[in-house]
Amino acid sequence: MFDIIFQIENGEPVTVSANQGDNLLEIARSSNVAIDAPCSGNGSCGKCRVKLLEGELDSPQTAHISKEDYDAGWRLSCASRVTGNATVLVPDIALAYQQRMKTADLSTGEEVAIFEALQAQIRDAGITFSNEFATVDVQLEEPTLDDTMPDNERLERELIKKTGAARCEISLPAMRNLATALRSSAFHIRVTGERRGDSFLVYAVSPAADQTPTCAIAVDIGTTTVSAVLTDLETGALLSKASAGNGQIRYGADVINRIVEQGKTGGRERLQKAILDETLLPLIRLLCKTAGAAPDHVVRMCIASNTTMNHLLLAVDADPVRREPYIPSFFHYDDLRAADLSLPIHPWARVHLAPNVGSYVGGDITAGTFASLIWNKEEFSLFIDLGTNGEIVFGNGEFLMCCACSAGPAFEGGDISCGMRATDGAIEAVSIDKETMEPALTVVGSQKPVGLCGSGIIDVIAELYRTSILGANGKFIREGRRIARDKHGMGRYILAFAPESETGREIAITEVDIESFIRAKGAIFSAIDTMLSSLEFDTDMIEHVYVAGGIGSGINMKNAVRIGMFPDVELEKFSYIGNSSLSGAYAMALSDDARRKVTEIAGSMTYMELSTHPGYMDRFVAACFLPHTDAGRFPTSIQE
Repeated sequence: MFDIIFQIENGEPVTVSANQGDNLLEIARSSNVAIDAPCSGNGSCGKCRVKLLEGELDSPQTAHISKEDYDAGWRLSCASRVTGNATVLVPDIALAYQQRMKTADLSTGEEVAIFEALQAQIRDAGITFSNEFATVDVQLEEPTLDDTMPDNERLERELIKKTGAARCEISLPAMRNLATALRSSAFHIRVTGERRGDSFLVYAVSPAADQTPTCAIAVDIGTTTVSAVLTDLETGALLSKASAGNGQIRYGADVINRIVEQGKTGGRERLQKAILDETLLPLIRLLCKTAGAAPDHVVRMCIASNTTMNHLLLAVDADPVRREPYIPSFFHYDDLRAADLSLPIHPWARVHLAPNVGSYVGGDITAGTFASLIWNKEEFSLFIDLGTNGEIVFGNGEFLMCCACSAGPAFEGGDISCGMRATDGAIEAVSIDKETMEPALTVVGSQKPVGLCGSGIIDVIAELYRTSILGANGKFIREGRRIARDKHGMGRYILAFAPESETGREIAITEVDIESFIRAKGAIFSAIDTMLSSLEFDTDMIEHVYVAGGIGSGINMKNAVRIGMFPDVELEKFSYIGNSSLSGAYAMALSDDARRKVTEIAGSMTYMELSTHPGYMDRFVAACFLPHTDAGRFPTSIQE
């Protein structure tokens, strides 16, 4: 046995015992050491870099590490095996992203305004913002030697009178607190409960003076990021909002790699622990602490996530999701309580999952479609959710068709040599001078750049194409100070020379990166094209395009059209609608009517499985060009 010491950058060291030949990345994962590995260790992304400080590793130089970096001690953890004691430095990229929980400043009113506007729009669509939760003020007669009725029967009798319910059920947590609450308040209490049919379920009892709000939590579990809001069930007020990286990120940037990981011994438990213990539980506690809310007064939780994330959350085998005929264990599963997942809210709180539609179109899309309101419009609308993958819905109030495309993790910076997620140091916007070929960069956090995030990748490729630095095939056709080539003639465009970057390493986008991204954008457009074609529609019939998802916030729509990712329709038809998945979950949490409507939408969607559609691959190949092999479909790009 050997000692491997993981020296976490800006953190404490972790010492692990390992055997000869053990893989370094696998050792790190089993020890809960977060190493950024978007490709899940198959050696294709080059992101799982660590620096050997002491000792030795069996770790050959790879194409992802230059000789200079290799001589300085940098290694790929997925390509490294134990040969003795060793100490390695682990950059905090993955750990910082996972644990950097962000809370929204609700005092500015911006976040509140967004959700209030959503409520108004949904109300206009005929959805009532109400639920069956209620707080009831109850004054009971105190027991005597002549009146020895037990506390629960005394309370149930009064609640039946006050609520009109046929019967009353007291949850065990409420029962445990009943005697104390009654006797500390002269039998004047406040009861929090929910009407279910002809029954009234008591969640909590407290002295009448206690005005703690009854709350719900809405969550969007994305493959990369988890976002949540805490809301007052009675008033609809937004009390707090927070987000964090999905703890599963170290098992791969995409759902396929995570499905593979969960199929290994103990894999389901590891993936569930990563999303629950490392992500959701701290996020829930942060929401409650920020709002000053009592966790046991959170009596509902609504979750919107993709089909794979739903399975991994419940530790249900997700392997059939990725195998033909692509049949998941469930589309709709609505029989969960918080106690089933050990969530730190009221243990009897219902946990509602937005229903899935297909293996790759999940509850995040049904909730997002609801929030987009395309189901309530006469016009033909396109809804595109861009995240780790691309999901697309097309239709109106008469029909809805949906599909998902395997765009890969390029939109989150994966598969791109200088790619990263949209955190501090990410280049999020780029413009290039046509004459000098010099770039102007916009960087998250206004610091020196570290790498490129999704919106920045779209910008730089669009700008390289606009300035004729890049040809339609994705190859460099101009030379200059910013264009460099390796010994094989492979070109790259240098966005930041080594002294200009935060890391002291050059930031450049290569022809291999560009080819990877062209495939990703080609997958998006060909999915849209295939869906429209199957309906005998063309792009001229699209009256509105709603773009949602984390990457969408920074997208320059004009550039997305220029490279052939989105259809060439008038720019005024595009709208960015934010995190529609979270918006839909928020509506579900507050409104029983909205929750029923989301389920109805899921049941009415027609799911198209692109992988088996006969015309999809031809359209995909045609779209793997800038902007397309049929340039006439993108007159905007031709004109510019």
